[in-house]
Amino acid sequence: MGADREAGARRTPGRAVAYVACGVVLLAGCASMPDSGDLRGVDSTPRQDTPVRVFAMPPQEDAEPTDIVQGFLEALTSDDPNYETARKYLTPSVAKQWQPGLSTTVLDDGPGADVVPPADRQQTDDKSFTLVGTKVAVVDAQQSYAPASGEYRETVHLVQNKKTKQWRIDSPPRGVVMGKSDFQRNYVSVNKYYFASHTRAATAPETVAVADPVYVRERVDPMTQLVRSLLSGPTSWLDPVVRTSFPTGTALRSGVSSLTPDDRSTLTVPLNNKARNVGLDQCKAMAAQLLFTLQNLTPAVDDVELQAGGKQLCSAAERDADGEATRGSVESPEFLYFVNGEHRLVRVSAAPDGSGTKAEPVPVPGALGDGDKALRSVAVSRDEHTAAGVGIDGKALYVGSLVSGGSLGEPVLVSNGKTADDRLTTPSWDTEGDLWVADRNPADPRLLLFKEGAGKPLEVETPGLEGRVRDLRVGADGVRIALVVEKGGKQSLFIGRIEREGRTGDPQRVSVRELRSTTPDLEEVTTMSWAGDSRLVVVGREKGGVQQTRYVQVDGSTPEGPPPAALTGVKEIAASEDDEMPLVAYSEDGIVRLPSGGQWQKVDADGTAPVYPG
Repeated sequence: MGADREAGARRTPGRAVAYVACGVVLLAGCASMPDSGDLRGVDSTPRQDTPVRVFAMPPQEDAEPTDIVQGFLEALTSDDPNYETARKYLTPSVAKQWQPGLSTTVLDDGPGADVVPPADRQQTDDKSFTLVGTKVAVVDAQQSYAPASGEYRETVHLVQNKKTKQWRIDSPPRGVVMGKSDFQRNYVSVNKYYFASHTRAATAPETVAVADPVYVRERVDPMTQLVRSLLSGPTSWLDPVVRTSFPTGTALRSGVSSLTPDDRSTLTVPLNNKARNVGLDQCKAMAAQLLFTLQNLTPAVDDVELQAGGKQLCSAAERDADGEATRGSVESPEFLYFVNGEHRLVRVSAAPDGSGTKAEPVPVPGALGDGDKALRSVAVSRDEHTAAGVGIDGKALYVGSLVSGGSLGEPVLVSNGKTADDRLTTPSWDTEGDLWVADRNPADPRLLLFKEGAGKPLEVETPGLEGRVRDLRVGADGVRIALVVEKGGKQSLFIGRIEREGRTGDPQRVSVRELRSTTPDLEEVTTMSWAGDSRLVVVGREKGGVQQTRYVQVDGSTPEGPPPAALTGVKEIAASEDDEMPLVAYSEDGIVRLPSGGQWQKVDADGTAPVYPG
C-alpha cells in the first residue's frame, strides 16, 4: 500500500519496499528486512482474496518530520478500527479532537508531500508540508461517494516537543486522504435500503425498496458499520424521496460495539429504547430494511431478530422481507423485446434455456406486433401488459395493450422536430405504470410523463438541467431517472431524483432534481440501461478514445468486477435490474446477448432497439 504516498522528495521504489516491509503488520507482525537478494518496486497493496488485515506501525523514537508525515499517511490506509495508530502521530490534544470520519478524499496517485520552507530560518521546532495530488472522489461523513476533480492541496504542520524532542502533527489534513488503489483495497460499496415515499408498485407488494449506496471499510466490521449507517438514515441526496421504518433516533443499544450472526445465520440487533414501542407491522418493515441491506455481506445473514427495551420485537427471514417490498433486482422479466426487420415489436424468452438452441422471436399480441405501424423504438411496462412505440420517423408515440386483437388508435404524442434525431426519445415505464418520454425538438425540448400511459401528458420540471435530453431510463425504484444530456456536442450521463407532489399514485406535479454526473470522463454516451438496484451499464467514449462498455454506480463510482465482454459497434444496450438476466445489445451483428460467463450470442440478425420491461 505504500507506493501511493510520498513524503518530502518523491519516493523511490526501493524506499517504498522498505516501508511496505516494516511499515505495516500482516497478521503475525512485521517481517524483517532481507539482507540479501534483489530489491523490487511494488505497487499499492493488492486486494486480498482472503480477509488479511493490515496494520500500520506507530512512530519510532527520534523519527524525523518526513517520517512522521509518511507514517501518518500510511496509517490512514491501515485496518485499524478507530485509527488509533494514526492518532499516535498527532499531538495529544489534536489526537482527541481529530475526526477522520468527516470525509475521505481519494487521489489519483496518492498524496505527495512537499516541504514548506520556514519563514524564519532560525525557527527549528516546527515544520510544514504541503500534501498535493489530483482529486478523484470524495466520500462524505454520510459515507456517500461523489466524483471530484482538480488539485488537492492541504498543509500539514508539525511541532517538536521541547522535553521529549519528538515530532508530532498538530494540524492534520481534513478527514482521511489516500490514493485510488488504497481506497479500492480499503473500502467496499454496499447498498442500504429505504422505502419510496410517494411511489408505489403497480402490483403487490405496493411498497418499493430503494437502494442507497454507501462506502464502508471492508475489513473493519462492515456489518456493524452498515447497520449503523442504515439506522442513521438515508444520504442527503436521496432523503427527500424515501422514508425509513425505524423511529427517529433509533440506534444500536448503548454498549453494543459489534454485530455478528450466530451459527444459524441469524443476526440479533439490539436497539435503543426509541424502538421499544413499535408494532409488529412496523417491526417487520424494519427487519425487511435490514435483510435487504445485509444480503450481500459476508458472513451471510438469513434471519434477523430485533430487540429493544429488554424484549424481542420481532424476527424475520429473507422470504418475509420480499413480502414487505418490491425490488427491481429480484423482479425477473418474462421476455426480452425488440423491433424486428419489419419494424414490428417481437419478443423471446428473457432467459436462454441453456440448450444452445436459438430462440425464435415471435410478434407480441396486439397492434404493435401485428399492426401496420412501423416502429423505431419501444418500451414495455414492468407488468408486461402494455407497450409503447415510437414511429419509424421518431415523430409519433403510440401506446397499446399486449393482448390479441387490441387496437392502437391515435398517437398520444406528436413531436414537431424537423428531423428524427430532433423528435422523440425511446420511452420508459416506471414502477407505477406511468410512461416517460422526452421530446428533443430544439424549439421546445420537454420531459413528459403520461399517467398510466394515457391522457394529457404532465410536463416534468427539470431545474438545473443544462442541455437537451437525448435518452432516458427510469429506475425500477421509481425515484431515480438516468438521463443522457447533450450540450455543446458532448453527451453526459446524469442521475436525477424524481420528486412527486400530490397524493401517492396521483401526482399533481413532478420534477427531476439535483442531477449528478456518473461518467464525467466520457465525452460521448451512446446508450445506457439500468443493470441493478444502483448500477447502470453504459456504452461511451472518452476524449480521443475508442468505444467502451462498462458498469457504473449511480454515485459515479466503478463497481467491483470485470466490465462486460468487448463488443464492437454497439448502438443500443439493454439490461435487467435482475443481474441473472443476460446483457443484450444491438450492434453490427444485429441483436446479441451475453449469458453469464459466456460470449456474445446472436439472437436476430435484423433486429434493433432491444429492451427489457421498464
